[in-house]
Amino acid sequence: QVQLVESGGDLVQPGGSLRLSCAASGSFSSRNTMGWYRQAPGKERELVAIRSNYGSTNYADSVKGRFAISRDNAKNTVDLQMNSLKPEDTAVYYCYLYTDRRPYWGQGTRVTVSS
Repeated sequence: QVQLVESGGDLVQPGGSLRLSCAASGSFSSRNTMGWYRQAPGKERELVAIRSNYGSTNYADSVKGRFAISRDNAKNTVDLQMNSLKPEDTAVYYCYLYTDRRPYWGQGTRVTVSS
């Protein structure tokens, strides 16, 4: 059974930084994509950043230049370094894994950007 466990969500002031981490466990193909989505109150879940096992990366326009995704293929972990945070980044952030033709989701970690 595949499980994703996130950590790192917190309350941070505008302009601050935060690092989210996610670890995937269980049995799944090494050919996969891992990353992060987020869902703000009253809005649909949206892509933040994803990275394939061979390095292809995709970012939402709203986070380009501020967020950086990294992953360790050997450990099945993915991190999201978030800098210059804005109030509009406030959301529940979900770890995402796509492998074996299906998506998996973590439980979510809350990020609140507020003074």
